[in-house]
Amino acid sequence: MGIWIELGVFLLVFVFAIHQFHDLKQEKRKREAARKDMTAPPQ
Repeated sequence: MGIWIELGVFLLVFVFAIHQFHDLKQEKRKREAARKDMTAPPQ
């Protein structure tokens, strides 16, 4: 019975980590786009 609790906790931590990596990738994309906008010559 205890193994199911441990597996459940592990699964929750794993899902949280995936969610954090997703947010991190989104922020990185936003920063890259902002940097490109700042370095692009005005038209």
